Amino acid sequence: MSHKDTLIDLLIHDLTGPISVVLTSTNNLLKKEAKYGPYNDYQKEALSRVLRNARKAKVLIEEMVEVLKSEEGAFRKGQISVGTLVYEVLRDALEMTRPDVAELIAGAEGEGELAKILNQHGIFVELSGKYAWSLFCHDERKMRQIILNLATNALKYGGDRVVLSVSGEDELFLSIEDNGAGISEKEQEGAFGRFRELHSGKDKGAQPGGFGFGLSCVKKLVEAMKGTITLSSLEGAGTCFTVRIPPL
Repeated sequence: MSHKDTLIDLLIHDLTGPISVVLTSTNNLLKKEAKYGPYNDYQKEALSRVLRNARKAKVLIEEMVEVLKSEEGAFRKGQISVGTLVYEVLRDALEMTRPDVAELIAGAEGEGELAKILNQHGIFVELSGKYAWSLFCHDERKMRQIILNLATNALKYGGDRVVLSVSGEDELFLSIEDNGAGISEKEQEGAFGRFRELHSGKDKGAQPGGFGFGLSCVKKLVEAMKGTITLSSLEGAGTCFTVRIPPL
């Protein structure tokens, strides 16, 4: 067994198991307060924080696994409803970044009601072109990881308006645009580097944008799928990531 195979086994079996236990146990504590509680505000917030960070850890592991598999040329070919996938991923992204909004949409019935609630909180989904109605052929897990990473970044650091657009007639185009402080031209040069810490334009001293490992993974996944990812941003005028992926 190669070193890479050993690493994949470690990620899948030895790390995802304990994290799943943490997720399930914490979620049960929060959902069954009548049985285990009552909790004070501090306890509720502490449990919610554990849940959010366990979800982040699980997402990171899944992301690394997909990158490792893509480097081996491993793809699961399937038919994807891109619009449905986008809304599903937004739910997951909101759980990690805006739990108050995630709670509001938890009981939403259908994409119409879901979109209405999202719009009220500055989050918009625009579907056009062939894949607004037709299925897209590719690896759903890799698509999910790409959208989740970009959506999470935009929701966390992108101001009060986020627009996720789907378009394309043959190749699929996904763009995620926000009205945040933007990224300086100098920072953009290394945006997709591993462990590269990004700062938004206006709050450079106050709010780091993370270590960039997610963006490097996104780039690897997109390129393994024979696609491209581009970044456009102006300080004070927001950021837009655009992904192009041909069908498998």
